[in-house]
Order: sequence, then structure tokens, then C-alpha cells
Amino acid sequence: MKLKGLLKKNQVIVYVIALMLVTAGYLNYTTNTAEQVSAQTAMEMEANDDMQIANIGDATLVSSEAVSENETAEDLAENTTNTESIETSTNTTENENANMTDTTNTTENNETTATTATVTSDEYFTKSKLERDTMYSQMIESYENILNSSNALETQKQSATEEIKKINDTKNSIMISENLISTKGFSNNIIFVNGDSISVIIGAEELTQEQVAQIQNIISREFSAEIENIHISTK
Repeated sequence: MKLKGLLKKNQVIVYVIALMLVTAGYLNYTTNTAEQVSAQTAMEMEANDDMQIANIGDATLVSSEAVSENETAEDLAENTTNTESIETSTNTTENENANMTDTTNTTENNETTATTATVTSDEYFTKSKLERDTMYSQMIESYENILNSSNALETQKQSATEEIKKINDTKNSIMISENLISTKGFSNNIIFVNGDSISVIIGAEELTQEQVAQIQNIISREFSAEIENIHISTK
């Protein structure tokens, strides 16, 4: 009886120990599973956070690049527009300056041509009058030499006196006629007398019939010349 009671007591103890081992194993398994689940969940959350951060970083970078590219494109377009505007303005200014230069050069050339023509005309009339007056002075000097010569005949001296008077009369008529023609608007004019023929040269491109008649009347009156002996030309 004592032996059976002892065996029963030992079985109870074994059962209790087994139950404790089973319970401990179950608790250990549950704890490990929970830790694994927590660790996995934490890793997944961390991974998700990293992905979100990565996505946010990428989005920010792309946005920044997009803005930078847009700003660069706008700046480039603006700079290009400004450059084109400056070049257009410069070209316009250069063209205007070139046109002004061409106009100035044309005006200067026209003025130079007109001035040259005027100077040439003035020189012609001035030179021609000087040569004509010099010729008359030489002629008068020659006749005066005859008058002062002791070897000259009386008839020669008389002829010399008449020629000197004729030359002086001609010079006086020329002076008066040229001055009168100048009052008609022809400051450049010259008169040559060769016997009965009188040539008048006027510094003008052309003359009207009325102007020709006025000049003829002046020459005819001052020289007592016939109209058919008066020859008028322009230069």
C-alpha cells in the first residue's frame, strides 16, 4: 500500500513537471514568434520609410531640376530676346548711321561738285579778263613808245594816238557793259571785241530769249554795234 501511494505521488510530480515544460516551451515559442513578427514589422516599416524618403528625395530632385531647367530656359529665351533686340537696335542704328553718312556724302559731293563748277567758272572769267586787260595794256604801251620815239613820223604818232583812244574807249565800254550785264543776274560774264565783232560769254547753263535781248540791247547801246555783230554764248 505504501508502495502504490509512492508511485502515484511520483506520477503526479512527473505530470506537473511535464506540464511545466510544455507551458514553458509554449511561452518561449510565443515570445519568439512575437519578436520575429515585431522585428519583421519594424523592418518593413523602416523599409517603407526609406522608400518614402527615397521617393521624396527623388521627387524633390526632379522638381528642383525641372525648376532649374525652366528657369534656365526662360533666362536663355530672355537673354536671346535681349540679345536679338540689342543686335536689331545696333543694326538699325548702324543702318541709320550708314544712311545718314550716305546722305551726308551725297550732299557733300553735290556741294563739292557745285563748288568746283563755280570755282572753275570763276577762274575762267577771272583769268580771261586778266589776259584781255593785259593785252590791252601791252597794246597801249606799244603805242605810247611810238609817241615817245624821236624817230617816229608824225603820221605814226597820230595813228598811235587814235589807237590808244580807241582802246581806252573799248575798255570803258566793256567795263560798263559787263557791269550792266551783272545787274541782270549774270555776275560771270566777259566781252571780247575784235573789230566790229563783239563776243559775249555768259556764265549760265542757258538763256531765255528775253535775257538774250537784254544783253544785245546793252552791247548795242554801249558799243554802237549792229545786232548781227553781237554773238552771245553760255559757259
